[in-house]
Amino acid sequence: MQNITAESLKARLDAGEKVNLVDVREPNEHAEFNIGGQLVPLGQIRNFQLDEIENLKDAEVIVYCRSGNRSGQAAMLLETMGFSNVNNLTGGMLRWQELYS
Repeated sequence: MQNITAESLKARLDAGEKVNLVDVREPNEHAEFNIGGQLVPLGQIRNFQLDEIENLKDAEVIVYCRSGNRSGQAAMLLETMGFSNVNNLTGGMLRWQELYS
């Protein structure tokens, strides 16, 4: 698993780069605030319910959560399931909001 900072991700988004964002928080958290990631809660990943992102196995995937803990777990799980390029957003949405809200 690799890590990416909020600053690096923001720069890539601001440059118009297409990135595959996966939000592993719960639906209520996603509804409150998100940066455009596809919602796939950690529980679904643990239960191998990956239909929505199965096509991203060979692409870069950036996972995020509230603080970086759940997304770190999700990143490790995705790697064991064959995802080849997974990045964890360090500090999660807390860090993002601290910097950009």
